[in-house]
Amino acid sequence: MTPPSTELVDVAARLRANRAGILFMIGAMVSFIANDAIVKHVSASMPTAQLIFVRGVMTSLMVYAVASAMGTTISVREMTRGWVATRAALDAVATMLYLIALFHLPLSNATAINLSSPLFLTVLAALFLREQVGVHRWAATVVGFVGVLLVIQPRAAGFNTFSLVCLLSTALASTRDLITRRIGVHVPSILVTLATALAVTMLALVVLIGDGWQPLRWIDVGWLAIASVFLATGHYTVIGAMRHGEISLVAPFRYTALLWAGLLGYLVWGDVPSVLAQAGIVLMVVAGLYVLHRERVRGVGPRGAAIRR
Repeated sequence: MTPPSTELVDVAARLRANRAGILFMIGAMVSFIANDAIVKHVSASMPTAQLIFVRGVMTSLMVYAVASAMGTTISVREMTRGWVATRAALDAVATMLYLIALFHLPLSNATAINLSSPLFLTVLAALFLREQVGVHRWAATVVGFVGVLLVIQPRAAGFNTFSLVCLLSTALASTRDLITRRIGVHVPSILVTLATALAVTMLALVVLIGDGWQPLRWIDVGWLAIASVFLATGHYTVIGAMRHGEISLVAPFRYTALLWAGLLGYLVWGDVPSVLAQAGIVLMVVAGLYVLHRERVRGVGPRGAAIRR
């Protein structure tokens, strides 16, 4: 029996990595949407900085416990230097900037700007990682973003100076994800997750010192404990997504966040998408399926790796 060529093995490995990256990204979006829904509920009775700090403390403790159970060596030196520290700092700043913008923008506008991240990532991956982003991936990314706009339907009147703040937050978050690929493979993803959680928590503490502390309700602490599980899972899986598949392929699956948000809105609040929103959802699904189809086509035949994305 003739052994498979090195080129075929490389193509198979790339396809497996891309599929893993896509699954990680979808899982991350489910986790982040669940976290956002809980945080939105708790924010009615707790200041934002305090909420982020309390949730961050619980998230950090939980991630530390999981890392210890996995036998991961907790290296403070590793978390406070190089790309790990840079990524954590960018995540903390991007989070705070997004929240500042969110306070002064309609939710639909902020969400639309935030979900332009796949466009940023596709450009950054082409420029800095030398990924060959062909017409098919560009088309899928743009079509998916059009679907986002149809679902959210942002209004021009809602855009102001804070739109630029939100855009800066999105650009920083995209850079953060790109930097994830620069972190050495010897650094466990759980350690990167812990560094991120600690950075966000410490920045929230700085803001909290100026805002002051309010008494906590046990019911809110319970909700935030659940949110911390989803947040930690989201951070871990989005790191996994960036470390596995090609970024220009995996990034568009961020759009699935709107699908999960729509489903949650229907099940919990009975919200039914408008006709335009339904059309947008269809576009996002079609774009995602098309990307998956192109990946399958790429894997057919020994020259699959040479097909432009």
